Amino acid sequence: MIHLRKTLVHLFAFLILQLTVMLQAAQEKPNIVYIMVDDMGYGDPGCYNPKSKIPTPHIDSLARDGMRFTDAHSPGALCHPSRYGLLTGQHPFRTDVSLWRKQPVIREGQMTIASLLQSNGYRTAMVGKWHLGFQENGYDKPLPGGPADRGFDSYFGIRASTDIPPYFYIRGDRAVAPPTNKIKANNSEGWSPIQGAFWRAGGIAPNLQLKEVLPRFTDEAVTVIKSHSRSNPEKPLMLYLAYPAPHTPWLPSPEFKGKSKAGMYGDFLVMVDAMIGRVIDALEKTGIKKDTLLFFTSDNGPVWYDDDVKRLKHDSTIGLRGMKADAWEGGHRVPFIAHWPGKIQAGSLSSQTICFTDMLATFAAVVGAQLPTNAGPDSFNILPVLLGKQPESKPIRGPLVIPARRGMMSIRSGHWKLITGLGSGGFSKPNYIKPAPGGPKGQLYHLGNDLKETKNLYTEKPEIVKSLQTKLAQILNQTKTRP
Repeated sequence: MIHLRKTLVHLFAFLILQLTVMLQAAQEKPNIVYIMVDDMGYGDPGCYNPKSKIPTPHIDSLARDGMRFTDAHSPGALCHPSRYGLLTGQHPFRTDVSLWRKQPVIREGQMTIASLLQSNGYRTAMVGKWHLGFQENGYDKPLPGGPADRGFDSYFGIRASTDIPPYFYIRGDRAVAPPTNKIKANNSEGWSPIQGAFWRAGGIAPNLQLKEVLPRFTDEAVTVIKSHSRSNPEKPLMLYLAYPAPHTPWLPSPEFKGKSKAGMYGDFLVMVDAMIGRVIDALEKTGIKKDTLLFFTSDNGPVWYDDDVKRLKHDSTIGLRGMKADAWEGGHRVPFIAHWPGKIQAGSLSSQTICFTDMLATFAAVVGAQLPTNAGPDSFNILPVLLGKQPESKPIRGPLVIPARRGMMSIRSGHWKLITGLGSGGFSKPNYIKPAPGGPKGQLYHLGNDLKETKNLYTEKPEIVKSLQTKLAQILNQTKTRP
């Protein structure tokens, strides 16, 4: 009996020791939460624009306690290219992202931020908008090629935007309920055809209401956080929360109507900020916030016209030219905030040029993993910037190439930016201008002196144009940009 008692004591002590070791290991690898909103402007949050007409206290608190980037970019000026670049660390122009409607865009076996962290001991979860395609063979069958097959242990979300039918929830690789009902198209008076409470006609699941998608995703994200803290304390958590808002349709709940001075768009964004606040609160109450590296950003620029600025006195891009889909800065320069207690200096600011593609290499560095040579070809490790170990005068990454909606390309190298055509290349008018005989064939701007892209130096600086054209051709012909 005494021998049995001693054995049990030793066994219990061993189990406690093992649990302690596992918990210490988990603590060495931080939880990672990546919150990406949809179609939010660089000048929408108060921490970026003191004159913003939209209260964003929770986003502002992340900036106050973390690092705010002023030169962060989405890999594309539209939803699906940006998401592809984020997840794979690869420029979206290297594949045909337009195939998302027909098939998965991310190849089977291609490393993603989720598969990287999954292989390094993380529980990986995604909630929200996928927009990178499934193999769709009916909605009563599995939907291969989505998050569940690309590194995420769990997934709850929708296939694309809340204005692109069919509308239905997906859990894992299955529709929660197929889109057997029909919904008519909708528009809002006083706004452009792609603003307001706009959605397209199509199939919709009986258990989905468009106005409930945003809070439903927040509920799911909070559940992931709470359940993880209860049942998986030995593992770090990676949560990718991809909100489909403030993308259209703008559907603020009654309690948020009139809470901004920027119309229904502003009210909807106040609601988005409140949802983010709920996620932050869940991290706090579960005690894991202190061990969490949290990122906040937007997938591209806003849909916000000059007339909107004049009418509502709110500048969603805070003076940047253009908007979503454009080659100009308003299309792809986005708010980007990193928060990591005890690691990232509170209230810090970085002017480093970074891109979503950099997350794969950065996450690898955070967990001490080595990227395979064929993974993340355009991903640069920005961890030294986050930790304050990279001088602002020393660029952390190489040239940045971003496609616009109409195939127009822009390349950044230092302060110089070349656009391979005339016009916006996206939604802003004129979106394309045919070059005049003897006139410039593209656009060249020095963003250090002209961030608003008002003076085209294409004909004045032919040597800079040629240099950037050469760099662009090299990048387009190479399979990678990272060393």
